[in-house]
Order: sequence, then C-alpha cells, then structure tokens
Amino acid sequence: MEEGGKKILILGASGFIGNAIYKELCSYFDTYGTYYSARRSFENNQQFFKYDLEEDDIFELLENIRPQIIISALRGNFAAQIQAHQHLVEYISENDCKLFFISSANVFDAYSKYPSYENDKTLSESIYGRFKIKIENMLLRLPRQKMAILRVPMVFGNSSPRIKEIKNRIWDNEPLEVFPNLIMNVTHDDKLTQQVHYLINQNKSGVFHLGSKDLVHHEDFIKDVVERIGKFNPIFKRIYTTNDNHYLAVLSKSNKLPINLQTSYQEIIDHHVLI
Repeated sequence: MEEGGKKILILGASGFIGNAIYKELCSYFDTYGTYYSARRSFENNQQFFKYDLEEDDIFELLENIRPQIIISALRGNFAAQIQAHQHLVEYISENDCKLFFISSANVFDAYSKYPSYENDKTLSESIYGRFKIKIENMLLRLPRQKMAILRVPMVFGNSSPRIKEIKNRIWDNEPLEVFPNLIMNVTHDDKLTQQVHYLINQNKSGVFHLGSKDLVHHEDFIKDVVERIGKFNPIFKRIYTTNDNHYLAVLSKSNKLPINLQTSYQEIIDHHVLI
C-alpha cells in the first residue's frame, strides 16, 4: 500500500543518488528535495529548496517542510555534514519523523579478510569511512523505529559518475585504474531506489546492506563493463594496495530484502550499463 500522504524530504536531491531516489518517490509521495548547485530544473521545481550545508540552518528547512521521512544523501564538507546530522537527530527525537541515512561499505574498510554483514562492528581506516561511522553512531542512539542505515557499495548506472568516468577515460585514451585484489559487491541506481521505496512503504527500520548478493573482483567487473560499452581496447592500470585479496563488500544476512529486490553483479552489467 502506498502512503501518498507522507511527506518526504531528500537532502542532497540534486546529486546522483539523491536525484534517482527523488525520481522514484515523487509520483507516490509528497516529496521535497534540496539542491546546492543551481540548475534551472531545480530552481523552477516548487518541491526543491536551495540548501547550503555550510551556510544554512537545517532547522529552518525542517520547520518549513515538516517531513515525516528524511532521506540523507548529502555530499560535501564532512564537518558541516556531521553538524547537520546532529541537528537532524535532535529534530527527529522531538518530532514524528524518521531518518534514512545513505551510508557506505567503507564503514568496514579496516576489515579486509571477509565480507561484512549488518550486525558486524564497524571499523574504518579511511577518513570517509570514519566520517560515515560517526553519523551512523549518532543514529544508533535514536529509538530504532526512527532510523534506517542503508549501507551501499559502489553504485553504477547509466548516468552514474563511475560509468561516465570510465567512458571519458576510454574516449580520451587514458588508463583505467583497476584493483585486481579487491573483491566487492556493487549496485545500481534503479535497484537502489526501488529498495529505498520498499523500505519506506514497509516502514522498515534498522540496518540494511543494499548491494548485489554476489561478489566480483574489481578488475573483472570493470572489464565486463568496458566490454558492454563497446569494442574498445583500453589501457588498464593495475593497482595493488596489498598482495592478498581484500574484501569491501556489504552482504545481507539478518535483514534480507524480497527476492525481486535483490540483484546480482551480472544483472547490473547486463541491464544497467548502456551506451
């Protein structure tokens, strides 16, 4: 059952993931979004509000829209994001509101020997991973029904920055970086947005891993993607950060989604990387 009356605010709705989620939800819910860099399509859309993470007070936006659901797909200055999420947590504690936070597989990047599951302890060696953990920990202090942490691996898709970069490098005859020892899972924007839609509809909360159900070596995946794009013979630059295989993969065990919402890396290559 769709709950059309629900008001949803997507923070970062002009970015790749945020905008894909907006397009998925806006026909079903009263959906609002924020944008930072002005594009006429956002300025002219009555549902979009300009929001500068470093300048604007998020409370003002929240009071103005009064959303029941907030989806955070923000990008930008980490310190400013942390402060914004502190304010979000404060608002959610005091209002009938729930936060869906787009997190990352990087919250596990210090654990390289195995894939990671929903209840595993987070530990990161990267600044990005540690920043995501900091926000996750804030949310984990909220009542469970008021938050959902959505951990996402690398996102591909036709208009994704990753696919655009691969195409540009091929056409400019620049080397493509591949990590032969990296074992990962992946996702694409279509599947991710359907999963988010399902989680909202079913009023789900807790921690979810939204990646393909199977694993692939980074080098093999990128080579398959290139083959899908066309008959090219690009230069591959192999980068070895370690001699051993290492994992950066978020698999689901305790919070599995229905079969029709699961995906495989091959499906992503076959259906979601077009020319």
